[in-house]
Amino acid sequence: MPEHSERFSKQTRRGFIAATGGASLAALAGCTSGPGGNSGETPSNGDDGDGSTTQKTLSGDINITGSSTVYPLAAAVAEKFMKKHPEVNISVTPTGSGGGFSNYFCTGKSDFNNASRPITKQEKQLCQQNDVQWHEITVATDALTVIVNNQNDWVDCMTLDELAQIWSADGANKWSDVNSEWPDKEIKRFGAADTSGTFDYFKEAVLGEEMNHTSEYQATEKDNLILQGVQQNKYAIGYFGFAYYQGNESKVKALALNESGSCVKPTLQNAKAGEYPLSRPLFTYPAKESLKEDQVAEFARYFTKQSANTKLVAEEIGYVPQTQEAMQEELSALNDYIAKVQE
Repeated sequence: MPEHSERFSKQTRRGFIAATGGASLAALAGCTSGPGGNSGETPSNGDDGDGSTTQKTLSGDINITGSSTVYPLAAAVAEKFMKKHPEVNISVTPTGSGGGFSNYFCTGKSDFNNASRPITKQEKQLCQQNDVQWHEITVATDALTVIVNNQNDWVDCMTLDELAQIWSADGANKWSDVNSEWPDKEIKRFGAADTSGTFDYFKEAVLGEEMNHTSEYQATEKDNLILQGVQQNKYAIGYFGFAYYQGNESKVKALALNESGSCVKPTLQNAKAGEYPLSRPLFTYPAKESLKEDQVAEFARYFTKQSANTKLVAEEIGYVPQTQEAMQEELSALNDYIAKVQE
């Protein structure tokens, strides 16, 4: 299986992003429920018009847990797959990356776990303890977005150091603690819960090893609660995935970030170019044992193919899709893994 560093350096992030491609706009799709099952065996051929080829009549259940950031993409892909294969029932549940690994995937209770950062050493150990093996698939790139209230008229761009002051434990309590020209008002913070891959990534990319994330904030797995919190308070700040911001651009203001002397806005174009400081890869992890089921293996292939679907990933969801070349490399690695699993 592919291995990724558990800490992204600036070069690692930009090196990864150079291999992806993209455009814009956002929407969500929902799905039905059910966990693990069987598949039919009647072969059929045909192209579905989006780069995928139907090979079998499939049936059974697929249970997907994990990242709330990856959720809208996984849900949309699941909906498309179920339209092609109406006897397959897919459940997509946004548990958070860490919550999904710890409570479901690494204990054998889900077929896939989505993640907005790579699986950690501790999660690998938990999976190994439960004899759960996995394969890693990169499905898109996100531009993690920092938002403030629309009435915030004192800041449009923030350095990563200023951002760290706001979000570190024992850091700034008031905006004026960060910059004396900013309001002498208490900062209201809204962000991801510590079971979230978004929390892990933000802590790593902004705070690093030297600082801890503050506990003085409203923590949630639900992006809509972060949005509402920032909307309702002039002195609020929050962060979540770009797709959710892009679907709510008029409701809050996204900050540009300054990492190396210039302010860069969170856009798919800047994420694609590797210029936006908080760009990050998004993943899904199918379980080895689950890939023995035909419906799970086919969905894994389908999700991989859809990762290069610009209309879906960029225009409908709001992430940077894989290039065709990167997708084909992922698909080849997945097919090799499935072939060994199904021997």
